[in-house]
Amino acid sequence: MKNEVHVKHSGIDPTAIGLFGLAIVTLVASSQKLGWTESVSGVISWAVILGGIGQIIAAFYDAKVKNVFGATAFFGYGLFWIATAFSWMIQSGVFGNALQVSYDPKQIGFAFVGYLIFTLFMTIGALETNKVLFFIFFFINFLFLGLSLSTLGFLPEFFHNVAAIAELIVSILTFYGSAAALLNAHFGFVFLPIGKKFNIIKAPQNK
Repeated sequence: MKNEVHVKHSGIDPTAIGLFGLAIVTLVASSQKLGWTESVSGVISWAVILGGIGQIIAAFYDAKVKNVFGATAFFGYGLFWIATAFSWMIQSGVFGNALQVSYDPKQIGFAFVGYLIFTLFMTIGALETNKVLFFIFFFINFLFLGLSLSTLGFLPEFFHNVAAIAELIVSILTFYGSAAALLNAHFGFVFLPIGKKFNIIKAPQNK
C-alpha cells in the first residue's frame, strides 16, 4: 500500500524476542495480580531480564534500522519493567529500611498514569501496523488504567481486577504476536495471520 512503511532488518528481526519478553513478564505478573501466586518477589527477575533487558535488546536492533515505533515501544516498556522491579525491591527493603519506610506507593501510581498516556499515543501509532499489535496496545491501556486508579486509591479492588485481567489478555496476545513474527518469517509465508493495518490515518494531500 502507498502509505505503508516496511522496515527491513539486515540481521535479526527483534519483534519475536521483544514480544516474547513482554509475554513472559506479563504472564508471571498477572499470576500474582489474579491471586494464583503470592508476592512480587518471584516476579522481579522476570521483570528485569525478560521484561527489561529482553525488550531493550530488541529496541537496539529496531533503532539500528530506524524503526522509530518499534524502538520506542521496546525501549519504553523495557525501561518500565526495570523501574518497576526497582520499586518492588525498595518496597521489600532490598536497599535498606530508610527507603522502605519512606516509600509512597502513590508515586508509582503517577508513573502508571504517565505510561497510560504513553500507551494511548502508541495505540494510535499501532493502528497503522497490524491488528494483533494494535490489540496488544489496546489492552495495555486497560492495564495501566487499572494500575493507575487502584494504586491511587480509586475503587482499588475493582481496578486491580481490571489490571489483572487486562495483563493476562496482553500476555496471551503477545505470545501469539511473538509466534507469528517468528514463524511467518521462518516459513516465508503467513503461517499465523496478524491482520492488516486499519489504514485510517493518512497523510494530508497537497492541494
